Amino acid sequence: MRLVATALAVFALSACAGHAADAPLPALKLDPARTTVSGLSSGAYMAQQVHVAYSDHISGAAFIAGGPYHCAQGTLQTALAQCMNPAADKGPTIATLAAFARAAAAAGQIAPLAGLAGDAVLILHGKADQTVGASLSRDSAELYRALAPQARVREDLARDFTHTFPTVAAGASCDTSAPPYVGRCGFDAAQEIFTTLYGKPSHAVADQASGELRRFDQDAYRDHGKDAFLAPTGYLYVPTTCATGQPCALHIAFHGCQQNADTVGEAFVREAGYNRWADAYDVVVLYPQTRSSLVPLNPKGCWDWWGYGGAHYDTREGLQLGAVAAMAAALGAPLR
Repeated sequence: MRLVATALAVFALSACAGHAADAPLPALKLDPARTTVSGLSSGAYMAQQVHVAYSDHISGAAFIAGGPYHCAQGTLQTALAQCMNPAADKGPTIATLAAFARAAAAAGQIAPLAGLAGDAVLILHGKADQTVGASLSRDSAELYRALAPQARVREDLARDFTHTFPTVAAGASCDTSAPPYVGRCGFDAAQEIFTTLYGKPSHAVADQASGELRRFDQDAYRDHGKDAFLAPTGYLYVPTTCATGQPCALHIAFHGCQQNADTVGEAFVREAGYNRWADAYDVVVLYPQTRSSLVPLNPKGCWDWWGYGGAHYDTREGLQLGAVAAMAAALGAPLR
């Protein structure tokens, strides 16, 4: 009991640290028709949930090492057995997941599936990934094609990297799959994401980002004041052009498990490579942050893709989806 109490105290102190100094999000001049999402691992699951739930306001999505929407079907047991690295023929049933999405759309719990038509979808998976099976990424592509045949789905599954966010030269060895899960793989995943979702850049890309990485108060964006199990502090990258009033787009980047700022500091938000490409494309990047917890059980700070935040976690009623939507609205790109 003493160990549990100590752990809870550590979590509580972490949640409070720096909160008073964090400012709210700025209202920017954003084009709401150019909002996109991406993520790694649990962040890929979360990005897909956000895309499906708000597809009427999101124009594209990219996923690295993530499975299909509603894969866990609301239980951790299913998440672990079917949605991580399943044995042969033990993965999710696409027909079941598609039926859930169609019913949720009909009930107004997610956006009409017509919102997915024409969206760019990039699905990346490393051949050396031993954490999430490549079959899950193929399942993501299959589900998109079942729900929205007109979506522009592209699979990129043949690159040789582990369970990490690939960069050209930043982070740990590409052979390593451990925090901060940013790896020197000779491949710029951020470039691939921006090119797929936004086409040609507006400016030449520089070696270093030149905009401002800001901290902001995430607690201010709790949906109806309810705890969404997020960290007090989130991050926002604002290119110089976007800070001076030029119209810009919004990209929401979701970290993976054990990749939140409480665990890896600013390694993901600075080193994954999004920011310098954001400068080239005039795109603001929102980096929401989870927090680790014992109750509900989420010690690795994963995004809620199995239901620890409630039964409606992957619909518009989900606490984390609602918080992210509130953040996007504050910036000037509402999702609902």
